[in-house]
Parts: sequence; C-alpha cells; structure tokens
Amino acid sequence: MDTKKSKNNAETIGDKIQKLRNKQGLTQEKLAVKAEIPYATLTKIESNVITKPSIQTVQKVARGLEVSIDNLIS
Repeated sequence: MDTKKSKNNAETIGDKIQKLRNKQGLTQEKLAVKAEIPYATLTKIESNVITKPSIQTVQKVARGLEVSIDNLIS
C-alpha cells in the first residue's frame, strides 16, 4: 500500500495511527467507532489526505487506541 510521506520522509500522524491500529488488530471501522469520529475522517488521516487533524480528533483517536496524544504527535 502506498502512503504519502511528508517532504522529509518522516512518519506522519496517519502512518502512526495506522501502525498502532494494525498492531491492536482493529479495523478502520472499529477504531472510528471507538474514537467516536467519522469513518471517512479516519481513512483520510491514515491515507494522509488530512495531514493536520484537529486536536479534538487527535484526542479522540488517542483515546480509541488507548495511547497518549504524545504517541501520535511525537
């Protein structure tokens, strides 16, 4: 699967979310429900269409993945 990387080829927030989600055995749909965000929003973040999600969305995803926000943004 091709994922767009930022200019410096660093891991994006979408890459991190996808990696953590897969590690936990969650589908995109299950994580979207757990995080209480639209499925379409999650897919756009993971595919790097949305590269700077709102802090509220990041908080919800972190809660859904049961990780700290720092795990997603650092």
